[in-house]
Amino acid sequence: MELSQASAEIFVPDQVTLTAALARTTHLGIGAHHDDLEFMAAHGILECFARTDRWFTGVIVTDGAGSARDFEYKAFSDAQMKSVRRAEQKKAAYVGEYGAQFLLDHPSSAVKLDTEGVRADLLEVLRATRPEVVYTHNLADKHDTHVAVALRVIAACRALEPSVRPKQLIGCEVWRDLDWLSDRDKVPMPVDRREHLQNALMGVFDSQIAGGKRYDLATAGRRKAHATYFESHGTDQHTGLIWGMDLTPLMEVSDPAAYVAALMQRFQDEVLARLAKLRG
Repeated sequence: MELSQASAEIFVPDQVTLTAALARTTHLGIGAHHDDLEFMAAHGILECFARTDRWFTGVIVTDGAGSARDFEYKAFSDAQMKSVRRAEQKKAAYVGEYGAQFLLDHPSSAVKLDTEGVRADLLEVLRATRPEVVYTHNLADKHDTHVAVALRVIAACRALEPSVRPKQLIGCEVWRDLDWLSDRDKVPMPVDRREHLQNALMGVFDSQIAGGKRYDLATAGRRKAHATYFESHGTDQHTGLIWGMDLTPLMEVSDPAAYVAALMQRFQDEVLARLAKLRG
């Protein structure tokens, strides 16, 4: 494969040929930063773990520079942090039995500016893997790079021939959860199984967790909260849930801003209708 960055890498944990590794992909996760996949796309990882007929392939778009750091990582340079985070992502790919792990190594600025290299790389990945399901960031996330990645993924999917586009494109939670979506607009992703594996995958990213952010506890708590607070009049059906935003329609010609505005309008209408009904 030809990727635009000389420093880009494709890691195959079980060391099969690259062609075989990519061809077996059924679930593809495309995240902005090292650790985003483990926090947002656990559903896809669990769907494929210990299977021979389903394989999860990960894609990290940025290079890890500018990461938050504290304690023993406080004095690390950007170059050192990039190396640490790349190593952590490879560990996660090995623990999670990913089919392959792409490290595209773009600066965040290139993603936000929508450079040719970013667009070309994502299209190359999609054409090589031909996944059934793609997980990426949701369009209501409050992190600029996350939203930029989601927009680039949508554009890359649109550039594919319709016959080879993913069957489903899901926007996932990181820097804003999706509990606000009306229930009919939520994509429910149960993550009941292998809680120990989920914890191990999140715990791999020591540079971020010991470095000042307890993403592991926050993410596990969010999954459990979604499972309990989903239904007010029934018992819990799951022990962990991740909400997704269905981005599949955007592989056609819909405008992303108008699409999100419609989701927000449905939420507003639902809240106002309940108030009108109950205020007397």
